[in-house]
Amino acid sequence: MEPLQWWGSVALTALELLATAAFALSGIIEAARKRMDVVGVCVVAFLTAFGGGTLRDLLLDQRPFFWVREQYALAGVFLLCLAALLFMRRRHVAITERMIEWPDAIGLGLFCASGVHQAHLLGMPPMVSIMMGVVTAVFGGVLRDMICNEIPATLRNHRPYAVCAFAGTLAYLLLAALEAPAWVAMSACVAVATTLRALAMLRHWSLPAWKI
Repeated sequence: MEPLQWWGSVALTALELLATAAFALSGIIEAARKRMDVVGVCVVAFLTAFGGGTLRDLLLDQRPFFWVREQYALAGVFLLCLAALLFMRRRHVAITERMIEWPDAIGLGLFCASGVHQAHLLGMPPMVSIMMGVVTAVFGGVLRDMICNEIPATLRNHRPYAVCAFAGTLAYLLLAALEAPAWVAMSACVAVATTLRALAMLRHWSLPAWKI
């Protein structure tokens, strides 16, 4: 494997692992907020962490799935669940909906970059690559909210979420078209998507609501 390809592979794996940890943490916090037991916390964390990547791999016909190929990701999420449960119980952390938003914003940018990068590597058209980035970034959070008996936050709170992922994928494709290194394009995607999401939360940006 050539050095650039090797670095691209390492960067992609690192992105997936960091995104998995960030989304798993958001799932743990939401499950704890709903006062689920240990099994419930683990289920929500696993669905949140691996849902978007699994759907992406299904749509792109990628086998094996990321979490099957990189089995230490499974062990990492499981250990994160146990550590979080012990920490939250000992520290008596006040679990709020606000706590979920920050790891979720980080995971959004990271998964967005991994999704669009994988689609681009497979030679998918730009629109398909964009959709893969958005699906990878959004679907885990949708599953988390559905299993916790909530309308998915990305559909109800009117703050830009999928739009931020969309902007990140555009940044990636623009740099890829300019033949920038893969790690530069992925870093730009993460920065754009995460920063926009953070600004949307801090400045209370909102999308137009449907009015009847």
